[in-house]
Amino acid sequence: MSNSSSILEFLLLPFADTWELQLLHFWLFLVIYLAALLGNGLIITTVACDHHLHTPMYFFLLNLSFLNLSSISTTIPKSMANSLWHTRDISYWGCAAQLFLLFFLIGAEYSLLTIMSYDRYLAIWKPFHYGTLLGSRACVHMAAAAWGTGFLNALQHMASTFSIPLCQGNVLGQFFCEMPQILKLFCSDSYLREVGILVVSIGLAFGCFLFIVLSYVQILRAVLRIPFEQGQHKAFSTCLPHLDVVSLFLSTAVFVCLKLPSISSPSLDLVVTVLYSIVSPAVNPFIYSMRNQELKEAIKNLISWILSMRQK
Repeated sequence: MSNSSSILEFLLLPFADTWELQLLHFWLFLVIYLAALLGNGLIITTVACDHHLHTPMYFFLLNLSFLNLSSISTTIPKSMANSLWHTRDISYWGCAAQLFLLFFLIGAEYSLLTIMSYDRYLAIWKPFHYGTLLGSRACVHMAAAAWGTGFLNALQHMASTFSIPLCQGNVLGQFFCEMPQILKLFCSDSYLREVGILVVSIGLAFGCFLFIVLSYVQILRAVLRIPFEQGQHKAFSTCLPHLDVVSLFLSTAVFVCLKLPSISSPSLDLVVTVLYSIVSPAVNPFIYSMRNQELKEAIKNLISWILSMRQK
């Protein structure tokens, strides 16, 4: 039996026992991390530099890219370092910091995706009043609300989680500090408080989900009223990237929260965790850049300008 006050470090899940496979894991994660840095960095730079993209939709997209970049930077570097040095430990406070940042960033991302669905709703239902309803000040306030919601969500979870004694050792069955793995270490009579906070968070998340669904129902109604097929296609094209990102985010998150013990296994848990914590932040910028013609052209112009400046 161990107590949380006596735990100085946690042991993370190693991907392999052999040095060669550990190196393979390091290089695989490095490629994914560099792809995430490139994709999200390009979107942030393009939106910041191109004044044609200084609209509410791209302002929220810039925030989303920054959240994706921060989220993947919270998990991958430590896992890569452990693989390279053939270790599996993370300090107690390092684990606490990692857990706090994940709750903060994932909560803020979900709130931002909810706001982005409202942005698309206004753009299609009230295009002539769109700029007035979502001015620069309103956009900043909405983005700040998303970040603030994530911060408060993380704060309440951390205040609860690390005040509960741990009696089941210090071994985590994941390559980073994940809440379901921490819950397994709680004393059997002490975890209900954190479970109660998780239930409240899931309830709020379900409320956001309903808001997104209702927004897209209204969007679909508005698009079907457009008399020209070309107009319908253009309206759908502005919504599909956001819908793809929301679907990927929610499908993995729902599986993590609601998976049954009968279908759960360490391998399946690892695959799902990699999807929502690593693959999703890495592919989101490519989903947006491939589906959004305006953003694609802006990125091409930025790359062309950088190449021309290097030639000079």
